[in-house]
Order: sequence, then C-alpha cells, then structure tokens
Amino acid sequence: MQSFRVALAQMNSTVGDIDGNLAQIVDLCCQARDVHQARVVVFPELAVTGYPPEDLLLRRDFIASATAGLSSLCGKINGICAVIGHPHQQENRLYNAASVIDSGQVIGVYHKRQLPNYGVFDEKRYFEPGCSPCVVPVDGIPVGITVCEDVWHEGAVEDSVADGARVILNLNGSPFHVNKSGQRENEVIAERARRNRVPILYVNLVGGQDELVFDGGSFVVRHDGTVTHRGQVFVEDLLICDMNRDTLIPEPGRLSPLPEFDESVYLAITTGVRDYVHKNGFAGVVLGLSGGIDSALTLAIAVDALGAQCVEAVLMPSRYTDTISIEDAIEEAECLSVSYRIIDIEPVFEAFLAQLKPVFQGLNPDVTEENLQSRIRGTLLMAISNKSGRMVLTTGNKSEMSVGYATLYGDMAGGFAAIKDVPKTMVYRLAEYRNGVSPVIPARVISRPPTAELAPDQKDIDSLPPYEILDPILQAYVEEDQATSEIIDAGYDAMTVKNTVRLVTRTEYKRRQAPPGVRITQRAFGRDRRYPITARYF
Repeated sequence: MQSFRVALAQMNSTVGDIDGNLAQIVDLCCQARDVHQARVVVFPELAVTGYPPEDLLLRRDFIASATAGLSSLCGKINGICAVIGHPHQQENRLYNAASVIDSGQVIGVYHKRQLPNYGVFDEKRYFEPGCSPCVVPVDGIPVGITVCEDVWHEGAVEDSVADGARVILNLNGSPFHVNKSGQRENEVIAERARRNRVPILYVNLVGGQDELVFDGGSFVVRHDGTVTHRGQVFVEDLLICDMNRDTLIPEPGRLSPLPEFDESVYLAITTGVRDYVHKNGFAGVVLGLSGGIDSALTLAIAVDALGAQCVEAVLMPSRYTDTISIEDAIEEAECLSVSYRIIDIEPVFEAFLAQLKPVFQGLNPDVTEENLQSRIRGTLLMAISNKSGRMVLTTGNKSEMSVGYATLYGDMAGGFAAIKDVPKTMVYRLAEYRNGVSPVIPARVISRPPTAELAPDQKDIDSLPPYEILDPILQAYVEEDQATSEIIDAGYDAMTVKNTVRLVTRTEYKRRQAPPGVRITQRAFGRDRRYPITARYF
C-alpha cells in the first residue's frame, strides 16, 4: 500500500514572539520530514503570531513582521509541504489565513470564512471573512484547507468537497472549557466528516495564553466519523497520520486517551499557570498559605506547574489564626518540598489599629478590621514579589469572586489567579483528585469548615449560604443567565437567591480589578461575562 503521510504539529506558540514561533515551525517541519518522513505538516491557527494576538493585529508593524516572517519560511522549508496559519493583508483587508508552502513556493492561500464573535472570540473586530474554498493538489491529491470555526458551520467543507477536495485539513486555536473535547470530536467534526464523506484532520494549539488554555488533543476522523488518531492533551505533540493513497482512508494510529473531568480541569489550570509564569518571564511564584483548602490546592497546582524550587509559601498568622491552620500549612509545604517562611502580622495589625484609632473612635469593629488583615498580607506578598521577581499567585475561587467574598487590595492582590474560575464545590473535587495522585493536602483541610479567620470563630457559612447551595444558584445566574424567578421556581429559597444576586451585582467593581486567571468554564468573569459596573438592573 502506498501511503500519504500527514503530520499534525500541535505546537505551543507565544503571542507576539514571531521569531520564536518561526523557529518552532522550522524545527517541527524538519522533524516531520526527517524523523517521520511525512509529506505534509499542518500547524495551528495563526501559528506565526500566536493566538489570539488581539489588538496587536491593529498594528501595521506587527502585520509587516508577520508577513516578512512567513516569506522567510519559503526559503527554510524544503522537502515537505507545510500548511501554516498567519494573518494575511490583502488590498487593505486583513484575513485570518492559512498558506500552503511546497518546494519553497506558496501554492495556495485560504481565508477563514466563519469568524467567531461570541464568548472569548471577537475576530470580526480584526478580520474580514473569506468567501472562497482553497483546494490545492499535493502529489496529485486534492486537499481542502479550512480554519477552526469553518468546520462548525455548513459551507466551507461542503464547498471544498464540491471543488474536488478528498481530504480536509483544519487549523485550530480552540480553547479549553470543561467537556469541550468530546463535543469537538463527536458532535461537530465527526458529523461534518460523515455528512461530506471526507476525512478531516484537525490540529489544535496547545498551551496557555493569559486566561485562555488550549488543550491540544489534535485528531483525525475518517469519512464515516470514526476517530482514528488523537494527540496528547495539554502537551506539545507531533501526531502522524497515514492514509491509503488510493482510498484516502486513514489507517488506525495513535489514539491518546482523553482525561476524565477532574483531571482535565486540573491539567488546564496547571498549564495556564505554567505558561503565564514562563511566558511573562517571572522567576517563579509566591503565595499566601493559610491552612485552608483554596491555598492548599493552589500550592499543589503551582508545584505541579513549575516545580517546588520555583514556589515560595508565606504563612501570615494573626490573632485569629487557629493553631491547626499553621500546622496544616506547614505540613502542606513540607509535603511538597516547598520553602516557606512565617511572618506574624500581629505587630503590623496593631500598628494599623493604633494609627486608625482616632478615625475609628466611637465606631464598632466590623469588616474594616477584617480587611486590614487581608491587606497587610497582600502588601507583604507584593513586597516579597518585588524583591524576588516571583509573581504573587492569588488563591481565591469563583464562588468567592462571584459574591465579593474577597478583599480588594488584600487577598485579591497579585499577578495571576489560578482557581479564579473554579467554584468552591469543584475546589473540593480537585483537592480529592490531587490527593488521589499523591497525598499532599491534609485530610482535615478538606473536612474542616471553611473560614477566612479574620474574626473570632469565623466561618464562611456565617456570611454565605452553604456552598452546595450557593454554587448551583451561581451556576444558574452567572453561567446560564437565568432570571431570579426561574432559580426560585427551581426550588431554592427566595431570600437566599435574591441576596446572592444582589451580591453578584454589587461587586462587579471588585472583579474588574482582579488579576486574570485560568478560564475553565464557558462563562468566566472577564473573558466571557462582561457586565457594566454602574447599572441598576437587578
């Protein structure tokens, strides 16, 4: 049997690092050609610039650099046909494009036709839509080129097949959210392949870019919708697919497993933390370790992402900190081989109270004094960050961020929020998952009632509904946009629902000032859910 071999280059590009991305592309072309004897190698969407470049695309110098970079590839890629994603300027219009380079020549250029403009995507801000298919012959085999969203809608694949394409190559920058990989394969690509009786080779980006994480998982489906190949998830990979040259039916190949739900979320967060720290040039991270479950999970994520040598933990007890919190925090740090220090904030807290005593005269203690402690801790962490070059990793979860149960310029102070999009109930799930890999979080941290320890005998439940009630309400209101009446009709207490909605609405100003964090849901604060701060709609 004569084979037509295609390599799917699942690369981790860096937005704006055109030279670095080009070097990766050349290296992967050489690997595909020399090690695997592939005839074609396919790269992800906008591989030259990284994805998404956002308003860099509005800069003429950036587009000029990308154009020059693509031209330089023609002299560096020989002996293999490369399909490469890049921005393409033509007649004062910018397109999200893919060029086919063979024998040092561009033999075809495709312009993405379906431009997503929902959720985290706003491609219509930058690009014009294409209008024509692109089918190029490679060794006599007509190959159709599409980009990402094109295969989610009818039109691009159908037109390519009508134009003679017998294989579809699809270049993607498809970000992760929970349960998306199965939807891609089974509900979208497999159905498109079956409907058009054509194999589709799907290559996806991998790695973190600010809040977004790309999970890779490139795959191949036959004309009947059967998945024959799948690359690894959350790591760079070069997936090789052999097709019968006559029938163009993909032969069975490597089929890497998809992770279960909890593992996929954990891997997404560690990937996002690793790439945010590395791509922004930080020496590592520093975080406050309280003995609670949020900081314990964040510490484990940081170590798994960066290595223990790049993580520093700081314990900052106050008069309200329980002894077991200190004991558990020390156990967590030692279990993960993380260096830690203890800074007693009581003297600083007393100094603040002394200075503010005339201002607070005659006023009862309240949340003001609680927030002082949090802000002292934030100041200490930022000072350590400035001296060490280590970024502050914050530890707040989505449930807290939703209702404002966090201190502005206190525990919200930092460079990146690892579990910002993780509801509290999922925090517990991820802690159990991580302990299943190896025990790093003490059992009583998981079983102990959550507390901020900013007041005597304080528990989260004193201020908030139990998380098993709060999280479904937040899911309905924040992520599903249900009306208050709908949530109440579903069986939740009316006063609890109304109070929760009020808290979500009134604390939008806090979320606008929060650091970015890994997106794992389809309704993350910042990238997806964009509400006005000043608004009177409840």
